[in-house]
Amino acid sequence: MQTFAPARTVSDVQIDRKTADATPRSPVQAPEPVLSSRRETEPTPQREGHWSQGLHSMLGMVDVAVPDARHLGAIRTLRLGHLKLATMEGGEMRLWRAQGPVTEDEGLLVVMLVERGAATVEQENRRVFLRPGEMVFYDMARPVSLEFPDPFCVKLLVLPRRLIGLREDHLQRVIATPLRPDTTMGSLVAAFLTQLVDTAADCPAVTGVPLASSAIDLLGLLAEEQVGLRSHASAGLDRLLEIKRFIEQNINDPDLTPQTVARANSISVRYLHKLFQADGGTAGQWIQRCRLQKCRSELAGLDATKRSISGVAHRWGFTSASHFSRAFRSLYGISPAEWRDPSVKLFKESMPETDTVAS
Repeated sequence: MQTFAPARTVSDVQIDRKTADATPRSPVQAPEPVLSSRRETEPTPQREGHWSQGLHSMLGMVDVAVPDARHLGAIRTLRLGHLKLATMEGGEMRLWRAQGPVTEDEGLLVVMLVERGAATVEQENRRVFLRPGEMVFYDMARPVSLEFPDPFCVKLLVLPRRLIGLREDHLQRVIATPLRPDTTMGSLVAAFLTQLVDTAADCPAVTGVPLASSAIDLLGLLAEEQVGLRSHASAGLDRLLEIKRFIEQNINDPDLTPQTVARANSISVRYLHKLFQADGGTAGQWIQRCRLQKCRSELAGLDATKRSISGVAHRWGFTSASHFSRAFRSLYGISPAEWRDPSVKLFKESMPETDTVAS
């Protein structure tokens, strides 16, 4: 068994930051510190502090144990729209949080994709071993353990959990479970997220928000697929999927209701409700959710600022702007205006500017 050096608590490491570059940056792309490590004869508090600050900005207050404190690793971080992105690499290492929830981290999810090496993630009495190409969601507000037995490189995304758009009980079924690249959606998301993290810093500001929105949508679809794969098959599953497709194809119709859906599909309203009840929801909730997803995508588009929020809502079947705003906030945790504006700070901690320092 590997013996680790005594643990260091991130909050205990003194942070000695240099004066940041005061040059204004786009709110869509707000790069954070690029933190690298170099082998030194003796690690200094300043170097360890810089590395620890980068770790804390992404993963919150965690404890760290490494067998060689002279080589902590590297963290390169970037803010893109409503996401925080990072590449983290290093040698053998263990990170953990023994207590939770932590107020500043409530409501945040971490998506970790292994690019090189391996990782073991443990949360909520679930333990998962990840290989290259595999990913996992975990909750920043709960105790967690991340262990890297060998040199590694991972991609990290941090986002407010409500932006995924899943019901909490569905989301809990995905937390700390392996997401493999052996499905079409799994391989597509893994490739997209890797490219996004690697190239986001060079992305034109005008495309930052649509890219971040696409990443969130893909993560939501991947989570939904995993929930479906873990659900027991039912006799009405094919019929339910057919009805959901019908709803999505007609979602801009303001008169689309459970009654019109049932009539168009030659079933009773009672049977329609029974199908959706087996899925854990209602037909009305699904219709509203589809409308909100369409609105969210359009409000993150390249020309979103040229369209009124009420006009987008009306385009996708909402007849009341106030009802749309309430429903949007209820599902995603922010208002339509906040979603459209990439400068809105959804993370409670500060987002420092880019700078290169050694750990």
